[in-house]
Amino acid sequence: MIHIQTPLALNKIKKLRAGDEVLLSGVLYTARDQAHKRFRDALLNKRKLPFSLNEQAVYYCAPTPTPPGKIIGSCGPTTSSRMDRFTPLLLKKGLKGMLGKGRRSEEVIRAIKKYKAIYFVTLGGCGALLSTFVKRKELIAYPELGGEAVYRLDVMDFPAIVAVDCYGKHIW
Repeated sequence: MIHIQTPLALNKIKKLRAGDEVLLSGVLYTARDQAHKRFRDALLNKRKLPFSLNEQAVYYCAPTPTPPGKIIGSCGPTTSSRMDRFTPLLLKKGLKGMLGKGRRSEEVIRAIKKYKAIYFVTLGGCGALLSTFVKRKELIAYPELGGEAVYRLDVMDFPAIVAVDCYGKHIW
């Protein structure tokens, strides 16, 4: 296992290859379809995003309600291809990492290569297990979206696999 600390500077990304098993520590921002639409609209209208994309990683996840005594509810990945129409713009604006499940489009793979970013996959169907790697959760933006609001997660040794590396190589 390779230990990776966010933010995702280029020197870290360039060392990773498709198929590498990693443990992510640091900050992940949750964002799904509706948040991505708002990100795109903000960027196209020259408005500020709720957090800087520069060298950051987005986790395609909508946590379930937090049970008493826990940091977060179940927080498994959602299907990444649903964000494909928004991804090239976010990569162009500085996003370096994405975490979810499933394949990405050829357009997204080309953008990952062009902007020297990385796409990780994690365990689908294991949201309760994945919640144990979250050490802190903070609401950042769009509370009206409920579970699809944007959260800042501080994670420790969050398990993932490099699905698409910055050279455009992938696991499928």
